[in-house]
Order: sequence, then structure tokens, then C-alpha cells
Amino acid sequence: MKLLSFNVNGIRAIAGKSFITDMQQADVDVICLQETKATVEQVLETVKPLGYSFVYANEAGRKGYSGTAIISKTEPLSVVYDMGVAEHDDEGRVICAEYDQFYLITVYVPNSGSELLRLSYRQAWDADFLKYLKNLEAKKPVIVCGDFNVAHKAIDLARPKANYNKSAGFMQEEIDGMDAFIGSGLVDSWRALNGDEIKYTWWSYRGGAREKNVGWRIDYFLVSESFVPSLKAATIHNEIMGSDHCPVGLELALQ
Repeated sequence: MKLLSFNVNGIRAIAGKSFITDMQQADVDVICLQETKATVEQVLETVKPLGYSFVYANEAGRKGYSGTAIISKTEPLSVVYDMGVAEHDDEGRVICAEYDQFYLITVYVPNSGSELLRLSYRQAWDADFLKYLKNLEAKKPVIVCGDFNVAHKAIDLARPKANYNKSAGFMQEEIDGMDAFIGSGLVDSWRALNGDEIKYTWWSYRGGAREKNVGWRIDYFLVSESFVPSLKAATIHNEIMGSDHCPVGLELALQ
């Protein structure tokens, strides 16, 4: 089973580029999207050319903001939107699809912002999202993918010293949040399968950052520890353009 996660930074904008062709060529079983910046209806209409039978989208109360989607060849057993926590559930950031052997969650974790105005909110989000994941994991393993808006270690961004405790995405509070996910038994699939290989998933639009590969790895597939033996490959697709992020992939060898 092949999964792909992609922060598209606007599903309608990227659809006018090579997105449809790229996703058709990827030919995965499930595509998880973040930052769709669209209504449910707009997402459904935009991804129709992909030909997937089952599409689930979540939207923010604020138009053109946030939003997530799961696009699947097979029908999940169930689909649930949001965390069930009122203060977090108006931005369309979470969808959970239940499959036979696991829960698949797509998530767009809040950005702390350029002025770090949402850093404290981000900390509350991380804590509540971890509780949400652990409640699911009590029933069956979880696979959670998406834009976590944090580089976990210095190896995960090109300029760690310049950004540590100065920039959203590499504040100690955000790192602590990722530490809590990993410490609770969730495994960073990229690091588990690729060791210390350096690859990034997001680049600023400023200063030719992508051309220079001055990037950050902030998009992840985290999996329950019990699911690690099922991991076959974890990939980062720098060759796929159209967004300031690139897709990340996970291949599973299911029994």
C-alpha cells in the first residue's frame, strides 16, 4: 500500500500547474492533502480528474484558509473530522480515516506565526493532538501524516543556528511538542528508514531558497511503534513542484 502526503498551499492554485499529472503518475492508494485553502465542494470538484472513488475534505470556518483532504482508492471503514476539541475544530486541520489495520490521520498543524503570536496556542494544540492520537492508538495502530510545522532536529533544516529559538518552526516549545510525539511511541518513518540522510520538504519563496536547497523538513509520516515492521519505504519527492512544500511518501508491506 502506497500513501502520499502533500501540503499543496492552495488546491485550486496547484491544480492549474502539474498537480493532476504528478498525482496520476505517483499512482498511490491514498493521497493526504494539507492547506487546501478551499471549501469541501471546491476540493471535490478540483480532484475529480484524478479518478479516485473516495474523497473526504475538511474546511476552515474562515474562507481560503487551512483545510485538509484524504483521497482514497478504497473506501475507509469510517471517516471522522476534527479532534472533538472545540477550540481547535474551526480550522479544518484534521481528518481521520479508519482502515482495516490502522487509522490514517492527515493533519495541518498550526503555524506559530512570524511574530510567534500563536506559539502558546500551538503548544496547547500539540498536547491535545497527542491525546487524540493516543486515544485512537488504544484501538489500532495510527499513521499520521502532514505538515507539522516544526523541524525536529538540527539535521532537519539547512540553517539551524540562525533559526533556533528565533523562527517559527524551530522554537524549543515546538521541538518539545515533536519530542512528545516521538517519546509517546510514534516513530518518524523517514528517520527510521533513511537514517541521517538530509532531505527537505519546505522552502521559503524568498531568495531562491528551493534552488539553493535552503530548506526545512517539516512534513512527516509518524507511525505507531507496532507498525514499524510494516514499513517498506519512506520517501521525499523533491522533484514534484507546484507548492512551497513537496510530497512525502510511505510504502507499507501489509499482511
